[in-house]
Amino acid sequence: MHKIVVIGAGVGGLTTAAVLARAGLDVTVLESHIYPGGCAGTFFHKGYRFEVGATLAGGFYPGGPMDRVARAAGIEAWPAHESNPAMIVHLPDGARVPRWTDDARREAAHREAFGTAGDSFWRWQERTADALWALALRLPPWPPQTIGEALRLAGHGLGWLGEDGRRIDPGLAADAFRPVAAHLRNAPERLRLFVDGQLLISAQTTSGFANALYGASALDLPRRGVVHLEGGIGRIAEELAAAVTRAGGRVIHRQHVTRIVREGGRPVAVETKRGDSFPADVVIANLPPWNIAPLLAGEDGRGDLPPALRRLSPQPEDGWGAFVVYLGLDGGLIPADFPLHHQVIAREPLGEGNTVFLSLSPNWDASRAPAGRRAMTISTHTRLRDWWVLAGQDEAAYEARKEDYLNRVLETAAAALPGIRSGENLRAAADLIMPGTPVTFERFTHRRWGWVGGFPQTSLLRAWGPRLSPGLWMVGDSIFPGQSTAAVALGGLRVAEAVLAQTGVRTGATRESQAIQAGLG
Repeated sequence: MHKIVVIGAGVGGLTTAAVLARAGLDVTVLESHIYPGGCAGTFFHKGYRFEVGATLAGGFYPGGPMDRVARAAGIEAWPAHESNPAMIVHLPDGARVPRWTDDARREAAHREAFGTAGDSFWRWQERTADALWALALRLPPWPPQTIGEALRLAGHGLGWLGEDGRRIDPGLAADAFRPVAAHLRNAPERLRLFVDGQLLISAQTTSGFANALYGASALDLPRRGVVHLEGGIGRIAEELAAAVTRAGGRVIHRQHVTRIVREGGRPVAVETKRGDSFPADVVIANLPPWNIAPLLAGEDGRGDLPPALRRLSPQPEDGWGAFVVYLGLDGGLIPADFPLHHQVIAREPLGEGNTVFLSLSPNWDASRAPAGRRAMTISTHTRLRDWWVLAGQDEAAYEARKEDYLNRVLETAAAALPGIRSGENLRAAADLIMPGTPVTFERFTHRRWGWVGGFPQTSLLRAWGPRLSPGLWMVGDSIFPGQSTAAVALGGLRVAEAVLAQTGVRTGATRESQAIQAGLG
């Protein structure tokens, strides 16, 4: 029996592991922390359960990504509660734009905020997103890594972009080579700012750089529905981990992987900091490329790296880290029906405390906070380099910068909260305030440099192929279709399907493969 070792109990790795375990393979998941989920985990501190990073959970609609993951992994139902509106976007002029799931209210909100001048943009966005999600749900081998994958993509994938199911729509083909901004040329400036803010949190870049195809689908998350998981977003990983063990696999915590042992170019074992060694015929790394390379490099720091990892820069050349603030808040100050997700755009340039995203725990979920309190996570995009330079060279300057960012973030976030409205008031309402920088994020999530969110979606070729070398795979937000829990779960299904095919478990021969293929062909 093939021995599969998955490194990291994030959503992508656990999805792959659950499907492979259900297929009868010998699956072991190694996780360095005491809980699963990684950047989409939920941690406990002083009576509160805080989201580590990701706070938006989407793709749970019938036939959607998480519905298909549940069927493939053997999960009967997700403990999910719908949230509508998905979020409120606060613009610098004080306008509040709700992002509704239902068509009528969404169109009315867009018309109120942007007038009819934005109608053509939203028609393009929704039509394009429908086509791209239809393709993504077919688990296309993108980017193709073999001739067979290229043929499959041409014959069964890209053809689905056409409305007739056989040809590529010319407009969509053109969008493969232009940014979202091409569709905003005559749009109001307020709409451009709104779109830039939304793209920053969903595509890690703005309309002038975001590829139009990726950008249209990234903007679509609220339309397809957002849910809250009882116990926090980490519940997704907990359910997947339980599915792995039900199917006969193992999820082992407190096992920090230090080395992937290879012989003849193939993995044979995975070693951990505790001195344990796990035999492996296939290794699936639920890690960013910058974490995978050191596991293969050997004592000389080079080793026999796969070609893609040999070309890897020492540090991420673009992309982002996050400055995050975790707060325990007086629940009496928050109305019971207050929306739980807010993006506040105070000014440009975006990020660096000028824009923040905040999420509140639901008042119905008593597991998230002590009685009468609410858990809140606030985050802003931030560049990595300055934090690491200061952390290594000037500790006092690093701490001063952290305090400055804390003040900025609290002041920006407070504008969204009724009855608070200032950073000073927000501090007074909190009994717990914990700020974290990219340096903190690396320490606790082990993502090198605190790099989060995956590659900015500037090109269709930014995503990596999941196959790094024979028997060695990557899953997570670095492969297509990219970031978000729904996207990395789809990537996990894709890797599971490929591994099943390569290990001799024919597609369609098992209930798991049939579940993966349901609705795909």
